[in-house]
Amino acid sequence: MRKFTIRHQINCSPERFWEIFLDRDFNETLFRDDLRFPAFDIVEQTETDDEIVRIVRGQPNMNMPKAVMKILGEGFGYEETGRLDRKTERWSWTMKPNKLADKLHNTGRLWIEPAGEGKCTRVVEMESGATIFGVGGLIEKTAEAELRSGWDRSAVFMNEWIADKG
Repeated sequence: MRKFTIRHQINCSPERFWEIFLDRDFNETLFRDDLRFPAFDIVEQTETDDEIVRIVRGQPNMNMPKAVMKILGEGFGYEETGRLDRKTERWSWTMKPNKLADKLHNTGRLWIEPAGEGKCTRVVEMESGATIFGVGGLIEKTAEAELRSGWDRSAVFMNEWIADKG
């Protein structure tokens, strides 16, 4: 199991961050156009006084070693269930892969810290695991690299979105 934390400066207030983060158009543009996912759909997003729950299905554009691709095969994707706790303003999620669901594990938490006038810091903690004999470590290492790259790119995209749309 690999655990890691990523921090990015986002050029907006925490309140604006959550508006953008939960926006359907932002997410579809980020995943389909910028991250080039072959498939991405927001299946459901519901809101109550206590929480917002969003379920998405995605098929990432993967850049992985041949050994990992051979195990995961074509069409690897996932279903992610995320929840924003309105009281703590923390987002948590669990990913369920469409292949090897009993062997692959990915969860995370995200929160925002104020970082001065009109800025905030997005903090993402993730856990990624693979219990596959002989290649589990390689899959975990590769998953971490891909996740870091995607989150890094999403920070750039979010800041570009903010600069363009406010």
